[in-house]
Amino acid sequence: MVGSETRGFRAAAAVLAAAVLAAVSGGCYPTRWTTSYSKALNWDLESSNAVLETTGRDAETEKKRIEFLEALWNEQQPPYRVNAGDRIEIRVYGHDELNVTTRVSPDGSVGMMFLGQVEVAGRTIMEARDAIEKGLAPYIKHPVVGVTVLEVDSETITVSGACAHPGLYNISASTRLADAYALAGGTATRLFHGISIDVADLEHSVLIREGKILPVDFQRAIEHGDALDNVLVRKSDYIFIAQRMESSVTVCGEVGSPQKRLYQAPMGLIETLSDCGWMLDNHWSHVIIIRDGLSDPKMYKVDVDGILAGKCQNVYLKPNDIVYVPKDTLAEYNVFVRKLFPTAQLVNLLHSNVTAFTGD
Repeated sequence: MVGSETRGFRAAAAVLAAAVLAAVSGGCYPTRWTTSYSKALNWDLESSNAVLETTGRDAETEKKRIEFLEALWNEQQPPYRVNAGDRIEIRVYGHDELNVTTRVSPDGSVGMMFLGQVEVAGRTIMEARDAIEKGLAPYIKHPVVGVTVLEVDSETITVSGACAHPGLYNISASTRLADAYALAGGTATRLFHGISIDVADLEHSVLIREGKILPVDFQRAIEHGDALDNVLVRKSDYIFIAQRMESSVTVCGEVGSPQKRLYQAPMGLIETLSDCGWMLDNHWSHVIIIRDGLSDPKMYKVDVDGILAGKCQNVYLKPNDIVYVPKDTLAEYNVFVRKLFPTAQLVNLLHSNVTAFTGD
């Protein structure tokens, strides 16, 4: 019984959305769509009576972004710790027969004469040296040991998306964002009418660290050499180079069919939601439009219920907008705004192919 009621509610919502679209197309709401499309594209969302709140991309946000990057720049880097897979050299001065050049085994140890297996993983170079000197002390008078990391195979980052060679890359303590981009071969290219063009979209590329998107401007870091945005990368960083492609709109959250759709002008919010299977029963009354990319976004909280009730104007979307439909809880929206970290659904959609805006 509940299932039939749910299906009935969704069907009613779809009918309502279709009715709104028909009314718009038929001219029943002249204040919404009588403006020219060129004016619509230049229409600032802040001026819409459907926008209840705007977050991000103001002077205060930019000030906080700069402060964050300055703190990151001045942050002391922790000493390197040896990891499994690293290739190291151990020299015992005056005792060449004890010198060892080897890789740290998967269990984090290396083999040495007299000592057998010595655990070095997780230790700094100084700590590893002290442990070996202490172990050799019963066999050699005043041992002096030197430990050198020759190859680092454990400090890696992932670079994916529209780069020439996406994959896993080793980094050093001095590797910066622009260096990581170069390691991956820079932008990928494709032929367009016989001309090779770059496909990387640096404006919408992101650097994710420990579950958070860093407020880094890839264009400033890579194209303009801005030192503050050209941050040091760290182990396990995930760099996604967005692809310059056909303009699209990503729809995610509580909708029937989350997807990335080809942008076709004019493209209104209500029409787009309808083409994506409409909003699910547990959707919030407001929809979030994310504009200008995830690294430095601006977000608009839009009153969809007000649009459907005829109290507010429908809003136009722009290329590369993200439409996010939260669940029916204020807490989820607040968490989303505060952390601004894409859900797994959103990350998958950003990697996915574009669906033509022709209906399902």
